[in-house]
Amino acid sequence: MRQTFRARRACAAALLCAGLVLAAAVHAQAWPSRAVRVIVPFPPGGPADVMGRTYAEKLSARWGQPVVIDNRAGAAGNIGAEIAAKSPPDGYTLILIANAHVINASLYSKLPYDPVKDFTPISEVTYYALMLVAHPSVQAATVKELVALAKAEPGKLSVVSAGNGTSTHLARNCSAASPASTSSTFPTKAPHRPPMICWRGRGS
Repeated sequence: MRQTFRARRACAAALLCAGLVLAAAVHAQAWPSRAVRVIVPFPPGGPADVMGRTYAEKLSARWGQPVVIDNRAGAAGNIGAEIAAKSPPDGYTLILIANAHVINASLYSKLPYDPVKDFTPISEVTYYALMLVAHPSVQAATVKELVALAKAEPGKLSVVSAGNGTSTHLARNCSAASPASTSSTFPTKAPHRPPMICWRGRGS
């Protein structure tokens, strides 16, 4: 069955996914009959991890089996996605993915998995908005003022994102508030902060 991934919203779309053969793998016995692993391809303590653990607790109570979170962070979700795609197709490995899963297909010339064929979407879990915030030392109270400041002082401002290929990274590059020639991008260290584009001034 062909699956088409579309970003329902520019800011976020989270899907809980499993292998294509999930339906075929569980027909012979009651499912689940043992622990289910949920791969979260982002660091512990971040929004995806908190959301995954919240759902894991509820699913465990409903299924009567342990639901274990397995954090496999790195490469904007590519590491966790590869592990999920290459896991045994028995229905006991799920992955909580964000819109970076869709974005990566266009950013990387070669992925060790097929982001469409190797996964079957089960459900949209949540969506969220991005925020543009700035350190108090940045002399800008509006987006218009921030754009003017960035253009007036090229290279003096920097923007922090959740990592290359993530929605915050692309929002920075596509936003009118972030001319590519006037600022630099720095990925945050784990755990990820809530989704935001954070501008900082000199010495901040």
